[in-house]
Amino acid sequence: MDWSTVDASVGLAAAPSLTALLAHLKFDAQGLIPAIAQDANDGQVLMVAWMNATAIAKTLETGEVHYWSRSRQELWHKGATSGCTQKLQRLWVDCDADVLLLAIEQRGGAACHTGARSCFYREIDWRSVTPPAP
Repeated sequence: MDWSTVDASVGLAAAPSLTALLAHLKFDAQGLIPAIAQDANDGQVLMVAWMNATAIAKTLETGEVHYWSRSRQELWHKGATSGCTQKLQRLWVDCDADVLLLAIEQRGGAACHTGARSCFYREIDWRSVTPPAP
């Protein structure tokens, strides 16, 4: 399928196969692509992680989100040990095909390893940051 001709309103349902989807995505040199997890109900960004082809395939196969752990160098089923799993609701790819956006149902509360609902709980008051000297 020529992805450049797919009407954006059709979405990923137009993908003929997992093979075609993976061929369309632009992975980095390590075979990874950033994945933004967003609450499907309220739109809050919960976390950013990385996926490889195996994580994407496992996510689509099971409906539960899997990532690639860069620190452990292994497939990571989100919530497998904590019980805070993520159920995939919708999936988007950005215009450059180098970032994924996952609309998820966060189960068990926290998306962040700190126990917070979102990894983005530390706001920076950008107005108070001192700019560099000229």
